[in-house]
Amino acid sequence: MATEQRLEVHDPRTLLVASQLLDACRGPREMAQEVVAAVERNAAWRGRQCLNLLAPEAPTSPTVRALLSAEIGTRAAEGHIGAVNRWFAGTRYIDEVEALCMELLKRALRADYADHRLCASMIGNLAVYTALTQPGDTIMSAPQPMGGHSSNRPDGPAGVRGLRIVDIPFTPELEVDLAAFRLVAERERPRLVTLGMSMTLFPLPCKEMSEILAPWGGRLFFDGAHQLGLIAGGQFQDPLREGACVLTGSAGKTWSGPQSGIMAWNAPELTEPLTHAVFPVLAATHQVNRVAALAVSAAEMLAFGPVYMAQIVSNAQALGAALQRRGVPVVGARRGFTRTHQVIADVSAFGGGLDAAHLLARANVITNKNLIPGDTPEQWDRPSGLRIGTIEVTRLGMRGADMETIAGFMARVLVEQEPVERVLADVVDFRGRFQEIYYCFENGLPREA
Repeated sequence: MATEQRLEVHDPRTLLVASQLLDACRGPREMAQEVVAAVERNAAWRGRQCLNLLAPEAPTSPTVRALLSAEIGTRAAEGHIGAVNRWFAGTRYIDEVEALCMELLKRALRADYADHRLCASMIGNLAVYTALTQPGDTIMSAPQPMGGHSSNRPDGPAGVRGLRIVDIPFTPELEVDLAAFRLVAERERPRLVTLGMSMTLFPLPCKEMSEILAPWGGRLFFDGAHQLGLIAGGQFQDPLREGACVLTGSAGKTWSGPQSGIMAWNAPELTEPLTHAVFPVLAATHQVNRVAALAVSAAEMLAFGPVYMAQIVSNAQALGAALQRRGVPVVGARRGFTRTHQVIADVSAFGGGLDAAHLLARANVITNKNLIPGDTPEQWDRPSGLRIGTIEVTRLGMRGADMETIAGFMARVLVEQEPVERVLADVVDFRGRFQEIYYCFENGLPREA
């Protein structure tokens, strides 16, 4: 009988190399050592030698990182806070940690309610769709070439929920076309409109959109995966005060904490449906070590958020301007490049996003390919843009003058086509001067240059 062909969505060559490596080991102990060695190689390269410009990444403080391996992470904590609400006995200190986390999140986000149990922000989006919609309902969300994210599209949680999804109209400048939105919204009467942007440069018209939805009881939901730290730090719009009924976000991006989902809201009537969607629907035991780390990152946000987030935005604006001057076109240049941590470059003249990102990575400058206005969803594998973020370089203490240096490295690779090896040596030398994590209780603020 013929053997069925294996089907893998992952790169088969990479899996084959891993399998061969394990085959060469003399037993499970050596297999475990190979895993540890791979982690250490990544720490040496990405952690100490690269300019990490990925918008969804942030380095955590020493305390946050240590808590992620804490003993409390081996403990189960199914249910809501409180002895009667737990399935397990012996949770009094877990209750304390989780209550501290929840109250810190409320303070950082200036919200009446918050939830800390979501292990990823996409699960937070699914919780909102579970709580506030029914299968077959119509929602509106941003299309991906305009910055929308899959979690709010047919191939993500919104699609899994069985929702009918209509595009929010945008202009080529990444602005919501409010006149067109009004026409579409009044025709479709969506139950929910989601502002969820993985390519996010400027504030969005929450107030105006929520007012358009009000006549039929439609609601606005703000997926702040990328902007959450900026919102908490007062460097972006404040969606819960501008008409959004609920705010979700990631703690692993501008928030600069552990990989986690966060959800916040103000209306008491949303508490039961939202928390029921979290437990028992989507989360049971929810990694209490992560909750402890999240709580400390919220305290760091209260202490350092305003100045840290302001520097992130300032650095992004400086990097965008420097790239534009060096011949790398930047989306949003007319509007000042960005009001967030992101810079979006049009690298269609340099081979497109895939080739440009991998060429820069050979010089230890880490970015990601990205769809930009003018692309189609079918160009996902080979889009025209690069998405660049300034979270990590900011937390390492870099400022505006350093953004000029980084733009210079990128232009040497893309525009001047200088040998990558030469640029690599200069990047490693430059990165070697920045090894400390700032905007945290251990090291405070960066020293003045």
